[in-house]
Amino acid sequence: MASLDQAIGALVCVFHKYSGKEGDKDTLSKRELKELIQKELSLGAKLQDAEIQKLMKDLDRNKDQSVDFQEYVAFLGALAMVYNEALRV
Repeated sequence: MASLDQAIGALVCVFHKYSGKEGDKDTLSKRELKELIQKELSLGAKLQDAEIQKLMKDLDRNKDQSVDFQEYVAFLGALAMVYNEALRV
């Protein structure tokens, strides 16, 4: 199993792998977020465009039409909570 340092590093690298393909290198556009979700999350391929649009709206707290790193980290926290519930037996 990866160390916590490695896991955090991987989460940061995934953000930067997709951010900046369009415009600001420190944010995810709607298209970049969609690509990240579809390619990096097993449930991503199952999400419909409307669900991804709603997720983008929910994540974009400052309403600037992009997801910055702080908003991405909040998403990861919520996702970790979902995984925690799913994995508890």
